Amino acid sequence: MKQRLKFAIVGYGHIGKRHAEVISGNHDCELIAIVDVRPKEELSDIDQYDNVTFFGSIEEFLTSEVGRNVEVVNIATPNGLHADQAIQCLMAKKHVILEKPMALNATDAQRLIAVAMEVGKHVFVVMQNRYSSPCIWLKQLLAGDKLGKVFLVQINCFWNRDERYYQKGSWHGSKQLDGGTLFTQFSHFVDLMYWYFGDISNIQTKFRDFSHQQLTDFEDTGVLSFDFVNGGIGCFSYSTAVWGKNLESSITVIAEKGSLKVTGQYLDNVAYCHIKDYAMQGPVIETPVGTHSGNRASAINHEFVVKNVVDVILNNSPINHEVGEGLKIVEIIERIYKSNVSFKTN
Repeated sequence: MKQRLKFAIVGYGHIGKRHAEVISGNHDCELIAIVDVRPKEELSDIDQYDNVTFFGSIEEFLTSEVGRNVEVVNIATPNGLHADQAIQCLMAKKHVILEKPMALNATDAQRLIAVAMEVGKHVFVVMQNRYSSPCIWLKQLLAGDKLGKVFLVQINCFWNRDERYYQKGSWHGSKQLDGGTLFTQFSHFVDLMYWYFGDISNIQTKFRDFSHQQLTDFEDTGVLSFDFVNGGIGCFSYSTAVWGKNLESSITVIAEKGSLKVTGQYLDNVAYCHIKDYAMQGPVIETPVGTHSGNRASAINHEFVVKNVVDVILNNSPINHEVGEGLKIVEIIERIYKSNVSFKTN
């Protein structure tokens, strides 16, 4: 019988359920354990997974017979727990799939990487937006030098996160467990920015908390400006204070040989493309897996993350998202927050 990787999921919330769905749908994978601090009776849909053992803590899981058989652990818990829980699993000689962000500070991220190297196990940081069709298209344009020198990059992320999301008693909104708007909501876009254009310097920021004073420990709106180390300047404007529902996510590029804009609530289409000696071969539109419900997007493209894990472990293929890049995203966000000289509530 063909070898199947045995998986466990730590944290069976919104994203953890998506991980379970993806693992169960991959013929090379077998989900055999789910770990959550809540009682099993409170976890909806968990009974649909046959032959899955439930555990109430990582310690109970790792010391069990089932835990000893698991090869890959998917961590989908609150942000502030990621680094320590990943290290626990690495020390038990498990590969780790780690939801973004990999840590809330660069020191913890570096500590995690050091342990992974010491035990010889992989850490796969989930940055699934890199697999969307429009995002791949833009990466290929840049790699092929179709745009020439990049002059200006404008990133807009205007989302709704209100009391429906920041519910009383939830880890969302906590400085210790959530970390901040850039960590939880918009680290995917910081990742894409770094993937496309490289590191940034000369960061200037302005943060405000317009409508979340009673909901979070941090800003709901920010405007960033910076230089790209590789040339050009950038602006990143974001907000979770949009009323009612998400408005936009977009990346606009003004360059030597043309301009383009990837947009839509979830960067799911190319809205504008005018490039010298280049013609698009039909529309580039993302067809998401799953659905968008309420004011939150269902996770998409996780199946490509899991497929890469299978290919790396079973077939010695290269990792698509190096753990060092996950560290870099944490480090950039940390620098952005440290560069802020004034934070006001309104």
